[in-house]
Amino acid sequence: MIQLLMIADDFTGALDAGVQFASHGAKTIVITDTVSQWSQDVQNVDILVVDAETRHMPAQLAYDTVHRIVTQGVQAGIPHIYKKTDSALRGNIGAELSALLHASGEKQLPFLPAFPQIGRCTKQGVHYIQDLPVAQSVFGKDPFEPVKESRVDKLIASQTQDPVTVLPPLDYGDPLPEQEGILVFDSLSEQDLSITAHRLMEGKKLAIMAGCAGFAAMLPQLLGTNALHHEPVLPKLDSRLLVLCGSVNPITQTQLDHAQAAGFLRLRMEPRQKLEPDYWGSDQGQQQLAQWLPLLQQGKHTIIDSNDPGSNQPTADYAKAQGLTLEDVRLRISGSLGQILKAISQENLPGTLLVTGGDTLMQCMNCMGIHEIEPLCEVEAGVVLSRFQYQGVSRYVISKSGGFGKADLLISLSCMLSEQVSA
Repeated sequence: MIQLLMIADDFTGALDAGVQFASHGAKTIVITDTVSQWSQDVQNVDILVVDAETRHMPAQLAYDTVHRIVTQGVQAGIPHIYKKTDSALRGNIGAELSALLHASGEKQLPFLPAFPQIGRCTKQGVHYIQDLPVAQSVFGKDPFEPVKESRVDKLIASQTQDPVTVLPPLDYGDPLPEQEGILVFDSLSEQDLSITAHRLMEGKKLAIMAGCAGFAAMLPQLLGTNALHHEPVLPKLDSRLLVLCGSVNPITQTQLDHAQAAGFLRLRMEPRQKLEPDYWGSDQGQQQLAQWLPLLQQGKHTIIDSNDPGSNQPTADYAKAQGLTLEDVRLRISGSLGQILKAISQENLPGTLLVTGGDTLMQCMNCMGIHEIEPLCEVEAGVVLSRFQYQGVSRYVISKSGGFGKADLLISLSCMLSEQVSA
């Protein structure tokens, strides 16, 4: 029976939260079908994560989508429902929290947005990324979804009329809050998250809850899902990395630059290749793939990068000339990477796949007809290894959000894979 239903707004977020349970032995799957009734097979899992893909939706549509999924969860008798939010507060957070609160019939929704494990904390209602208010961080400059408000309560209030209260972390013995509505708890450390979560659980306040992967990491022990099954065994992976990058985040770009300097082969997509939806099915697209395939077969670590050298101005100019919106650009770039992956997958190329960016991962899975994926473990904080079935064979993918990781992440992953193979 499903012990917890988690609803995420993008694919990488669904995986980095779901893996908190999978790595402790709970049977966890992520599905992308938000319309169909859950099958009997899905009912047999412990943790069901639904990637609702609501981050880029209009607020009302995001509300309706989450409300429908929560209603289905309540009707199924699932005891705990978790709204997974972005750790940098991107997306329709206010609308989605409101939908969870309304559909559940509960009076209080605890929201712990911090992820102190990777330097993202909430202090007196202000959300910080590495000591910078989030609106002043790289996430405030995101071309597709900039975060313009650092106060969590104000950001939520921009999309809902429900009352929002900012509260300090709970300590042992503290009385539980009585206010109704959305309760935003500060957290500066993992200890803050842990103690607050324990107090809320003791007070039976976690029928519904919200947060990112930081709060989710506190829950396996609290919900008793940390001893349901054996912990997953890390499979033997190919030592070569094949990186598909659809992220424009400067953190990811720094990682790619470091990897290229360390010897990774970096193949860059031209604006036309990214933005013409039929390019990879055209004669020119097939010719380009024919040129890339021998390079991919050489056995090097390889990056297929959707970013232009220096800046993405050439792509912006091309998009403007074609009359494309930012949303068009986002979808076409991720769709192009998905088409590339499907094409090269037919060749059964060696390599461990790493995908950066939730949009890119979603389109890659869509192009390959994959709607269910199983997170297995974190290879580093926020970097998730998952398994899926494609053409009757188990395949593996490493995924990460664009804003995660140290500058040498790809290099350290390549070393980890090499050490695993030689062990």
